[in-house]
Parts: sequence; C-alpha cells; structure tokens
Amino acid sequence: MERTTVEICAGAGGQALGLEEAGFGMLAAAELDGKACATLRANRPSWDVRECDVRDLDGREFRGLDLFAGGVPCPPFSIAGKQLGTKDERDLFPEALRLIRESKPAAVMLENVRGFATERFASYREKLRRELREAGLESDWRVLQASDFGVPQLRPRFILVAMKPKLFRSFEWPAGGVEPPTVGKAVGALMSARRWPGAAAWRKRADGIAPTLVGGSKKHGGPDLGPTRAKRQWAELGVDGMGIADQAPGPDFPVSARPRLTVRMAARLQGFPDEWQFIGGKTAAYRQVGNAFPPPVAQAVAESIMRAFNGMPARVTSRQERIELEPIYAEEA
Repeated sequence: MERTTVEICAGAGGQALGLEEAGFGMLAAAELDGKACATLRANRPSWDVRECDVRDLDGREFRGLDLFAGGVPCPPFSIAGKQLGTKDERDLFPEALRLIRESKPAAVMLENVRGFATERFASYREKLRRELREAGLESDWRVLQASDFGVPQLRPRFILVAMKPKLFRSFEWPAGGVEPPTVGKAVGALMSARRWPGAAAWRKRADGIAPTLVGGSKKHGGPDLGPTRAKRQWAELGVDGMGIADQAPGPDFPVSARPRLTVRMAARLQGFPDEWQFIGGKTAAYRQVGNAFPPPVAQAVAESIMRAFNGMPARVTSRQERIELEPIYAEEA
C-alpha cells in the first residue's frame, strides 16, 4: 500500500522530491508562486499542483492521509514575543495547524530555517507542540545540517516531526554521516563544459563545501549568493558571489578570474538531480533553488518516517542511494 502525502508551501519541489524518493505518493502540492508551480508541473505532470494560498485549502479533502508536510515560512522575528495564533499574514503556522486538524494525518513533517530553533522562539515552539498534542500527535524537532547528508553546502534546517503516539515510538532521527563532495567536485564538469582553460585549477581551489545558498526576496534586485560574509566565503572557493551566470565560463574567460555559478550549478549544490528543470528566468529559477529544502535531507527524514510506519528502526546512516549523486560526481573525477 502506497503511503500518501500532501505538501503546503511546496516551492520548487525540494521536499516533495525527497518525499517521493522515500516512497510517499503525492496527493497534492500547494504553492502560491506561479513559477514554482510551473516547475512542479513540468517535472511531475501527474501531480495535483495547487497554485493557491494555503488559507484557501480545506484539509477535510485529504482526511486520513499518511503524512502532512510543508516548508512553512519562519514566523517573522517581530512576532517572537507573541503567542501562536496571533494574526500576521507572514505567519502560516496557524494555517498549517488548521489543515492538520482538518486532515487528521498520521504524521507531520515541517521544515524551517535554523533561526526557529533559537531561544527567542522557545515559547512559540512549545505552543506549537501543545497544539499538535491536542490534535493527537507527539512531536520532536532537530536542526539537521545538510552537509551531513551528502549535500555540498552548509545548510542547517529546523525540522519538526509529529506522529500518532504508537508510530512515534518507532521513529528515530536519521544520523547522517554521508560525506559531501567539495564544490569543485560537485560542479567541476559543469564549470568546464564550455572549455574554460582555468577549470582544472578552479576545481582544485574549490576544495570545500559551499556556504548556505540564499534565494532572496522578490522585493530586491537580481540574484546573488548572499550577504557580504557569504560572498567572502564564496570568494575563498574561487566563486564570484555577486550574481548568477547565464552559462559556464568559455574559452575566453580569464584563467585567474573567479567565475559565477549558473542555476544548474546552484541546483547541484542544493542536492537536486540534474534532470530537475526550473521554469522561469534566471532570477526566478535561482530563487526557487536557493529557497529549496535539499532533497537528500528531506529524503532522509521521510525515510525515517516511512520506517516508523513499517515498524522498522531507522538506519544508522542515510546514503541517498536513489538520488544517485555519487555516480554523477564519480564520472567527473
């Protein structure tokens, strides 16, 4: 029997892809951004993609599903001292709770930024867990580092898992332990695709993992690789973090210059497989990548949830075999 899932705030499909790889069938994926919805439809035409505000969803349509998931936006720091349920259009946790109460899932998986794990949000988190307990779900949360799951990026994410008590007793957090490739190894072949003579030297220089990719906001200009500190870290890896390139550097690009990443390179660093296509212009596509939940991390947590459904203990490590990133990198060696 296939286990089912519904995801809200699905973005370009990072979490959805991980859920699929873990064996969950997508009943519906809801996302407000039209470009991200186009990406989901282009890659998974069979999915029911809902371009809508989550406030317009009725969870009773999905009553009895196995897993409710979502990358719910972090409550703004301006509401840190307020109680859960305070009206704020940027805070979608109350809507997630409403949908959970209506759909009555056996399990919940919610992803967020690391900041949500800080002491400033302690009362908010505990109120959230009490609300889940009142809905018949026991919960726990962790901050997981993407690089522990083979993603070549420093990307800590807050993840909350809630399950019916009988299932929750079988749940164990994935341990990780998968060594990530360096930036150079991850995107080396893409960087040399147009015969840039400096590609080999660049690959050796880019011998670390990437800082956190930042998707940015529609209110600001074109894409770049984050704040000043992140740009310095990118520079140490030999990458120009001031923007995203249309294509890899060509034969006329200076050997000693720092190239910019393309959207496809950034997607690899986020853990997306190469066949996953992003719809929209460069800025829109990069924002979809930068705002995504890395699929290997989502898969590892979802596999632990699936094993709890099956009454099996969690694996010691999650190797992400089905995403098969390691063979891709091996070919570039």
